[in-house]
Amino acid sequence: MISFSDIATQIDSWLNAQFDPTIALLIEGVIIGVAAIGLFAGLGLVLVIMERKVSAWMQIRLGPNRVGPKGLLQSLADTVKLLVKEGLTPSGSDKFLFNLAPFIAMIAAMLLLAPIGFARNLYIWDLNIGVLYVAAISSISVISVLMAGWSSNNKYSLLGAMRSGAQIVSYELSAGLSILTIVVLTGSLRVSDIIMAQENGWWIFKGHIPVIIAFIIFLIAATAETNRAPFDLAEAESELTAGFHTEYSGMKFALFFLAEYINVFIVCAMGATLFLGGWMPFHIGGWTGFNTIMDYIPSSIWFFGKTFFLIFVMMWFRWTFPRLRIDQLLNLEWKYLLPIGMVNILLVTLIAIMGWHF
Repeated sequence: MISFSDIATQIDSWLNAQFDPTIALLIEGVIIGVAAIGLFAGLGLVLVIMERKVSAWMQIRLGPNRVGPKGLLQSLADTVKLLVKEGLTPSGSDKFLFNLAPFIAMIAAMLLLAPIGFARNLYIWDLNIGVLYVAAISSISVISVLMAGWSSNNKYSLLGAMRSGAQIVSYELSAGLSILTIVVLTGSLRVSDIIMAQENGWWIFKGHIPVIIAFIIFLIAATAETNRAPFDLAEAESELTAGFHTEYSGMKFALFFLAEYINVFIVCAMGATLFLGGWMPFHIGGWTGFNTIMDYIPSSIWFFGKTFFLIFVMMWFRWTFPRLRIDQLLNLEWKYLLPIGMVNILLVTLIAIMGWHF
């Protein structure tokens, strides 16, 4: 498998040879920041056009087909439009919080990139509490939504923000229990340890039915946490105009829009890492020849392939199921997903203690 550790080591050695260690560390931070921003921009363009093409395919339409070959540059055209569009601030709003909210959303999304393994030995920061870090930082995004809804001085925005707060806080419980199932089986919170524990098989295959149940709950909870349909009550256009970002326009709206898609990528990347092995190729214990063939496929392709598969599933949800009412959404969490998740974590703990997993 391709390893990026040698490239990182060479860059680090060259910078330390040319500059003072503090300056070298600062330059490395700038390089990582620029790479993260570039990844954000690229993912935003790709995911928007993917969303529109997938929806068109499911509804037997063409989708974007004018700008660029087969409409592939439509996202770029939309970006230019948002860049030149005037950003308006309502006269009765809290201007400081109104302008700060979209940046909080983006900062939270950027911080979540740190522990994710994009390929073998390609981590921004392989924390020993990586899974806990992701669970904690992802909770910050609700602050930006509440801040935007309240500061807009708009009843629709405030109602959408309150819905989003209740929704995200509720579904974090089920998502956390799903993540705990893998932590219990692996015995570590470090992302790299979780991936290496799947060297002889991904957890969704060797963890028995409880891990499959946890995976399904995680997908549902992740869809709700990212305010995606059919759980998009925070921005239900049929009821709330556009919910918490009703008053936003121009680049401030674009930042919220981009943060939503980046959060979709983050939760799908974590789902791929926890349940589908992350960058780890598909291995079967004892099948040496088969495993060697799988290793020829670059680890980054495995990671992005699994992640985009889960993104496609979330888009499939959006264009298949009708939007739930707020009471149905909360009933689904508190009456069904949470009790099932609590029983499931007990089963997984028993499997881990008895060593019944493969």
